Amino acid sequence: MAFSTLPPLALFAAEQGVYGRLRQHIQKIAPAAKDELAQQENGMKLTPTALTLVLASSSLAMVSPAMAQYGSSAPPKVAMPPKGEAPPAEASTGEYKPNISSSARKEIVELQTAVNAKDAANIPAKLAAAQAKAKTKDDRYVIAQLQLKAAVDVQDNAAIMTAIDAVLASDVLPPANTIPLYVNLGKLQYNTKAYDKAAASFERALQIEPNNVEATVMLAEARNAQGRPAEAVTLIQKAIAARVAAGQKPEENWYKRAVKLSFDAKMPSAPTIAREWVAAYPSQKNWRDAIRIYQSTSGLDDASLLDSMRLAQAAGALSGENDYFRFANTLVTKGFPGEAKAVLDQGFASKAIDKSRATFSQLYTLASTRSQGDRASLAASATAAKASADAKKAMVTGEAFYGYGDYAQAADLFRAALGKSGVDKDLANLRLGMSLARSGDKAGAVAALKAAGGAQAEVASLWLTWLAQQA
Repeated sequence: MAFSTLPPLALFAAEQGVYGRLRQHIQKIAPAAKDELAQQENGMKLTPTALTLVLASSSLAMVSPAMAQYGSSAPPKVAMPPKGEAPPAEASTGEYKPNISSSARKEIVELQTAVNAKDAANIPAKLAAAQAKAKTKDDRYVIAQLQLKAAVDVQDNAAIMTAIDAVLASDVLPPANTIPLYVNLGKLQYNTKAYDKAAASFERALQIEPNNVEATVMLAEARNAQGRPAEAVTLIQKAIAARVAAGQKPEENWYKRAVKLSFDAKMPSAPTIAREWVAAYPSQKNWRDAIRIYQSTSGLDDASLLDSMRLAQAAGALSGENDYFRFANTLVTKGFPGEAKAVLDQGFASKAIDKSRATFSQLYTLASTRSQGDRASLAASATAAKASADAKKAMVTGEAFYGYGDYAQAADLFRAALGKSGVDKDLANLRLGMSLARSGDKAGAVAALKAAGGAQAEVASLWLTWLAQQA
């Protein structure tokens, strides 16, 4: 059967329903929900249980479960006096002890009693009475804490936000201890779609502690909701860098979220972020996704993307009918039938593709027929290529040796090409690095791949990332 009768890739994909759209695939690897990242960090999905109120007597500490891993400080504990008694003097423990004014003491104690009893019917009146009598910052601070506890008890998010504002407005807490309040306030504001207010709250936390990663990733979500995805990606990258600098591994969802946002916004950083993601979390699936993102955003045709397909093969990231057909079909078209046959054999052996399918059986027959005698002729071709002044023959012959798994011979030919006229040094170094990587010469491969710049820089970086993961 003539090769021209084989279905082209696009037609094959449409008929078989196996290719799909890359955008749909990206949606799968990083769901589109705006608060996906927040959920991972116990973020925007804030519930009263996430606002843990620790009352020792009536001391307040507001720390969400996610806070513990970020090391954010909780507000200082504030001890309330027992019912009917005056507040104690400041203790030697260093905990802040409010000095409640005598004019507000009775009303504050009554409010405390109502809040601790969860007397919802009487709390509003008691709160109003206490607020009317408040004279000092300490009065307002203690009243705001009790107001917050009452709001959390009834799971009233609007009341929680009002109470947090009151705690902050009391101006009693040291700046560092207001960070959890600002972050939780921002989450609640985000959930009400008050994105500008949420962003302002997260920014306030970051003014106090610029490297607070929770506030950073939450601000990223707010920025995205404001229609500013580029800023959102930059913020997530900042959080990732902060974790790395601290010797900690960033959350995988941070990478996935940044990949999705940058890909959807058609940002040039998408393949770089995808590469950083697979460097931190290597897996066959992640490699496939990272390579697909590079292929989709590069603007190159399949013939120019063969080296990324070869990387997918090296990483064990070929999966499904489309991957194998696209790779093998491109190899046959480019004149490397022996490599195409090897790719199809791999697919058949792994049961990723079915040899009985007409599409694959026809392509396999064509590759097998065209590769007959090809391998045996390569020795003579190599001699002629090395003797030629033109680099093209050395490059083509080296590529053929690579396809047959003779990486040492391939490397020799790519080295020879580098010394000839008309050579694309970036492409020659890329393929020299690939050959050395597959042959086990890690140091030589690193040197060659680092020398591959220009249009080959990104795929060379992908190969370097894969190489770094090899033993």
